[in-house]
Amino acid sequence: MSTPKRLPYSTLSPEAYRGFGATKAALEKSTLGKQLLELVWLRMSQINGCAFCLELHAKALRTGGMPDAKLDSLAGWRVSEHFTERERTALAWTDALTRVDQTNAPDEDFNPLAQHFSDVEISDLTFGIALMSAFNRLAVGMRQ
Repeated sequence: MSTPKRLPYSTLSPEAYRGFGATKAALEKSTLGKQLLELVWLRMSQINGCAFCLELHAKALRTGGMPDAKLDSLAGWRVSEHFTERERTALAWTDALTRVDQTNAPDEDFNPLAQHFSDVEISDLTFGIALMSAFNRLAVGMRQ
């Protein structure tokens, strides 16, 4: 069942939308790497139920060479053998921040980041999670 779109937010609020785009472009230059960002963004989109973003990020990851088995197991990343420790740490932080109302971003998800990421990368990762949270809410709320 298709739901009609509500409002064209990108054209109604072009300056704000361009700001989001500028943030995305800056993050894609980060030493985190585009593949890790896309993986985090796909995970967040799973949790938030954003069909538009799910398709977008899965396609980007496939185009970037991520194996289907890894993509297929993302929802169960905690028990899957397909993810590195660096990816698991980023995914745990993603889950914690996506559900911040339930988790309050616990130290047990934040502290391990320092083992795999620099302070700048932790900041970039957190900005990336915040940005995709906003994009998911726009797409779901406005029925992208």
